[in-house]
Parts: sequence; structure tokens; C-alpha cells
Amino acid sequence: MEFSLSEEQTLIIETAKRFVEEELYPYEAEVEETNSVRPELVEQITAKSIELGLYAANMPEEFGGGGLGTLSMCMLDRELGRASMALNYIVGRPSNILQGCVGEQRERYLLPCIRGEKVDCLAMTEPEAGSDVRSMSCKAKRDGSDFVINGIKHFISHADLADFVILFAASGVVDSPRGPRKKITTFLIDKGTPGFTVRPGYKNVSHRGYHNCILEFDDCRVPESQVLGEVDEGFEVANDWLGATRLQVAAMCLGRCDRALELSANHAATRVQFGQTIGRFQGVGFKLADMEMKRKSAELLTYEAAWKHDQGTLMDQDAALAKLASTEALAFIADEAIQIHGGMGLMNDLPLERIWRDARVERIWDGTSEIQRLIISRAMLRPLEG
Repeated sequence: MEFSLSEEQTLIIETAKRFVEEELYPYEAEVEETNSVRPELVEQITAKSIELGLYAANMPEEFGGGGLGTLSMCMLDRELGRASMALNYIVGRPSNILQGCVGEQRERYLLPCIRGEKVDCLAMTEPEAGSDVRSMSCKAKRDGSDFVINGIKHFISHADLADFVILFAASGVVDSPRGPRKKITTFLIDKGTPGFTVRPGYKNVSHRGYHNCILEFDDCRVPESQVLGEVDEGFEVANDWLGATRLQVAAMCLGRCDRALELSANHAATRVQFGQTIGRFQGVGFKLADMEMKRKSAELLTYEAAWKHDQGTLMDQDAALAKLASTEALAFIADEAIQIHGGMGLMNDLPLERIWRDARVERIWDGTSEIQRLIISRAMLRPLEG
């Protein structure tokens, strides 16, 4: 097995690390205090990331993107993930499913996202449909050459700043061996479309400045030309997107693991108590060892899954293992980092209390830890007919 980095990957990591330290870290305190990112700061970060070639790095070169593979993107996301979510998401990684745009859709949605002129958001979760996607009640009913959409979505990240939404809606019912199942269609819907309203979401302990929103659709009429992919085939689109998104979550969690562990190791090596640095006490030294073990295990699972995605061999359980390991490693490392720092770990002078708060949502969104365990266990039992 080959674990060394290519020259391109080494350059990506070095560039992203310097960008995060110089362009993102200085504004984290401001975002925490105001729970927002100033429009001029958004423009500044966007322009700098475009200049450095970090923007839309996940998009194919033929469309004007960076053309990075999944493994290289995970390395980039890891570095970006070290910073506040509200700041690092500004470095656009347009939704991969936008590559399914055809014809005029490319000019209207895909290419502007790659150029940094537009921002997308994904809308799947509903108040009564989280992990059970098939139970969504937001409906799209055909009316001639149009679809009329009614329903509510919530927990929709950065919908307040997005220019359009990638919406998943129930568009029919099909019989299956397990009973009737809803068909799903994916739509591209612009802000300002009559019948489409974006409302502020809930106050959140995680990711200050990176807001969730509630989307309301009241007889919202869209033409069939705004269907992304095929009518009634949105569930397949969703599955393709979820795998790649879970790897992005895993990679960003690794970045925060890195930052928390670096701070902890430095503190343990310099903080003196009872005549010696605290890292020499087993109570602290063993914590560092366990933190590093969990970080390294999560890294290997994430990079293996990303490599498989590049090879076209990624299985659902691979992405599930990566997300489960990385999000749970982050929860453990963030908590232990605070314990090592003592009272100062809970003060906002350090980023640890923010990392600790932000870590909590990672085991919930983009598939809860319980869903990941279900995917993994079913994959283990399937060959045994269990």
C-alpha cells in the first residue's frame, strides 16, 4: 500500500493550511460574537480562495473547477475544517450532484456556482422526515408541463445565503415488496420564485454564523426544465450525493481533531504542575495516546473510503465507517482536549469550547451515528443472509 502524498497533494495541504491560518482564523472570534459573517468578508474570502485555486476544487476542470479527486478533496476539506464552519464553507465546494445539470441548467446553475457567482443549498430534511427520507411529505404534483410544490423543509444549512435550492420532493408512489414507497424528484428552485419562502431556523449550539433555515413551499410552480436528473429518480441522486457528503463531513472532522490535539499536546508539553510538565503524568499522557489512536484510525478509514470513491469501488458501508469513526473521534478528542486544559479549555480564549460545541452536530446531520451503524451491520450480515 502507498501512503505517500503526491506533489499536488502536498501543495494543496500547504496552500490550504496557510490560507486557513491567514484568512480564516483571524475572524473566528468575530463570527462567534456576532453569529454572522459580514458580506464584505464573504467577498474577501471568496476572492482569495478563487485566487489560490481552492474554490470549486471538487468540480471537473472541463467546467472550470479544480478537478480534484475525492482523496485530494478530503485532504483539502481536512485543512479547511480546522476553521469555523461559517468561514470555511465560504470556500465553495458546489454540490456534486450539480454535475447532473444539462443544457441551460449548466449556464444557470452549475457554472455560476463554480465561478463563485452563485451558492447552492440542499433541502431534504423535514420536521417529520429526517433519517427516513422516504417518509417526506413535501410533494411535487405534476400540472401540465409544470410541477406544483407544497410542503416544508427544515434544518437547511446556509439557505439564507444561497441563491437557489436543490430540493428533494415526493412525486408519486410505487409498489414494492415492502409496501408502497414514495418516488422522489429533485428540483432546482431559485430564491424569489413565487410560493417559495425562506425563514430563519432554530438557534443552534453548533456552528455559530452558519445558519439553518426553514423553507416553505405554498403552491410553488416550477417548470419541468428545472428537474435535476430524471423525474421520480431523485432517490438515486440523493444516494450518490450522500456518500460523497459523508466523506466531506469525515474530512472536516479530522481537521478539528488535528487542531484540538495539537493544542493539547503543546499544552501538555509546557504546562508545569508538581515540578514537571503535565504530559509526563499518565493521566494526561494516556489521554494524548488515546486521542491520537482515534484520530489516526479515523484518518485511515476516511482516506481509504475516498480512495475507493476515486476508483469507483466505494460501498455504502465504506462511507458509513468513515463518517462514524471521524465524528465520534472528534467528540472524544474535543472532550479530552478540554479536560487536559482544565478550566481554560472552556473559555473562549481558546477554540476548544467552540470545537466541542460544534462537534455535537456531526453525529446527527448527514446521517446519524445510528444510521451509519445500521448501514455497516447490514453490510456485514447480508452475505450471511442474516
